[in-house]
Amino acid sequence: MNNNTYSAKKSEIERKWYIIDAANKPLGRVATEAARLLRGKHKPTFTPNMDTGDNVIIINCKDTVLTGNKINSKVYRHHSGYIGGMKETPASVMLEKNPEKAMTLAIKGMLPHNSLGRKMATKLRVFSGSEHNLQAQKPEVWNF
Repeated sequence: MNNNTYSAKKSEIERKWYIIDAANKPLGRVATEAARLLRGKHKPTFTPNMDTGDNVIIINCKDTVLTGNKINSKVYRHHSGYIGGMKETPASVMLEKNPEKAMTLAIKGMLPHNSLGRKMATKLRVFSGSEHNLQAQKPEVWNF
């Protein structure tokens, strides 16, 4: 009986491009699927300590929705590092002014919080509208 665990090698990793349409879908559902693709968990060659994931393009972020009462109660916070430097942005304002940032923050929060996660995040492209400039990569539509 062979109990060897498969571990992907850098030369064996094949990357594809996927496009996800976020229109009329919950922000969190789109983010989990994108994080799964970026991490490579959909592949049989998934290796936790390697970046085996694919490139992801997300379009129509301005049309994504928040379920429940999150549009009124969710608040995005960040701190400048200075005293009194807390900045708060309600979800309604964030989705109106900068929907790409809301989607990016949701996805980055689902990736590993280390150098590997930062490398995975570079393979993410987010667009608020339906137009993108990555047709040359021939992305496949990812349905979930």
